[in-house]
Amino acid sequence: MNIQDYKQNLLNELYAPFKDCTQCPLGTSGRSTVVFGEGDPNATLMFIGEGPGRDEDEQGRPFVGRSGRLLTRALEIAEIGRESVYITNIVKCRPPGNRTPLPNESGVCKRLLLFNQIKIIRPKIICTLGACALQELTGNTYQITKIRGTPLAHEAYTIIPTLHPAFVLRNPKAGKDLLDDVLKAVALSKNY
Repeated sequence: MNIQDYKQNLLNELYAPFKDCTQCPLGTSGRSTVVFGEGDPNATLMFIGEGPGRDEDEQGRPFVGRSGRLLTRALEIAEIGRESVYITNIVKCRPPGNRTPLPNESGVCKRLLLFNQIKIIRPKIICTLGACALQELTGNTYQITKIRGTPLAHEAYTIIPTLHPAFVLRNPKAGKDLLDDVLKAVALSKNY
């Protein structure tokens, strides 16, 4: 068995007990699907967003709506496919009304799933999409507009924070910043 298959098996085992998760309020607040993540389980580059939206909840895949198409386009410009990276969110269930996850929701999901995903995949670069993802992953209240694009060293990986694609859809002039940061994250990931 190759390393990619081995890691995918580990991810499948991780996800199995949580397919109908009710460990936090998001599990009973109207979600249709638990959206674990997708991509290469042996990726050196991982993207982490806030949480699934309506399209993601319906399809069971992360970043497939308008924001996802923007992220996919940025990856195409960087000459890397979605299948070559791993994409997930802080929380795996859609928050009602697409609100920001509450601490008791994100805390449970990080402990049960996200940190274990990171341990299995072992990315060298994590590109956080938006302030929520950055703050949840680091525990710091960084201002995303001030810190975006700045590499943040962690003991096991480097974080490249960037804007959430949904923000860029509302503020098209910020598209260059998102693209620059994705290009930087992809370039850094190719060093491994």
